[in-house]
Amino acid sequence: MALRAAGAGRQGGLVLDGSHGEGGGQIVRTALSLAVVSHRAVTITNVRARRPRPGLQPQHLAAVRALAAVSDADVEGAELGSTALRFVPRRIRAATYRFEVGTAGALSLIFQALLLPLAFADAPSRVSLVGGTHVTWSPPFHYLAETFLPALAAMGIRAEVTLRRWGWYPRGGGEMEAAIVPTARSALRGFVAETRDEVAPIRGVSAVSRLPRSIAERQQRRAAERLAAAGVAAEIAIEDRAPAVGPGTLVFLAIRGRAGFSALGRRGLPAEEVADAAVESLLAYLASGAAVDEHLADQVVPFCALANTESRFTCPTISLHLATVAWVVEQFLPVRIRLEAMQPARVRITPARRSG
Repeated sequence: MALRAAGAGRQGGLVLDGSHGEGGGQIVRTALSLAVVSHRAVTITNVRARRPRPGLQPQHLAAVRALAAVSDADVEGAELGSTALRFVPRRIRAATYRFEVGTAGALSLIFQALLLPLAFADAPSRVSLVGGTHVTWSPPFHYLAETFLPALAAMGIRAEVTLRRWGWYPRGGGEMEAAIVPTARSALRGFVAETRDEVAPIRGVSAVSRLPRSIAERQQRRAAERLAAAGVAAEIAIEDRAPAVGPGTLVFLAIRGRAGFSALGRRGLPAEEVADAAVESLLAYLASGAAVDEHLADQVVPFCALANTESRFTCPTISLHLATVAWVVEQFLPVRIRLEAMQPARVRITPARRSG
């Protein structure tokens, strides 16, 4: 495939430099989701060019193929290691889908990429995903259920997720299902969360698969003790029979629709240190004064850009992920995104007809 310099507005669709900003798989997933929604062809060059293993890896290919399936897209460059990709969507197809990511590829990232277009289809869709539900460097399933989807529900996005089987690194083999009800673009509201409401009791879970219950109990006890010492009320359930093909442990703590913090166990890491990692992330967020956590901030931006009213929220910092998503969105949509690095940071997303 012949490539051109990155830029926008050229004949044949948009051309993006995949090494921009954060420069990872996030650019691919966000760009293709927006391409489907906006019915625009896109070419991505320099895909993951600065990563130790440049180009598309299995998890990224799974997202490309899934998005192609839901949009009847023509795709060039969808190969392992490819650093250039062209994607030409036709239409959004509501249907029942099943995608197997393989091993422990993060299902949450693929679900988020699929949700954006399927939320604006002309009929409901059901999606089954097989792979990793609780793996490093991606939101765990519980983050989708307790933080991400409740935040989108306030905007008018209707979707539910169900965990059928847990999938831990490195075995994977987890399975989740999603039911997505279409939302009219005209009904999509902006996301507003500028100040933090009084924090209700933190909800959480301490879970283990194929490991002794005592590990889950130690995680729960340590998290509860740390939070109580900080004056934070918490309700942390124990899940000691999480069905999975391999062993794993999790501590997850959430403020519904606003923030979620998790830590995964691994061989040689004491249960108490797993709990400490989740608690310390939560306490840092509370100290920031922000309304939403750093990760939710970048995850809601594409939805906010499609809303009919302005979105305004605060987050702990303007992360490179957030800045990169904002850049990608502005290439596709007539929207103004203002990122202010204050304490806490402020994000304002204004539809074009209201900007200026």
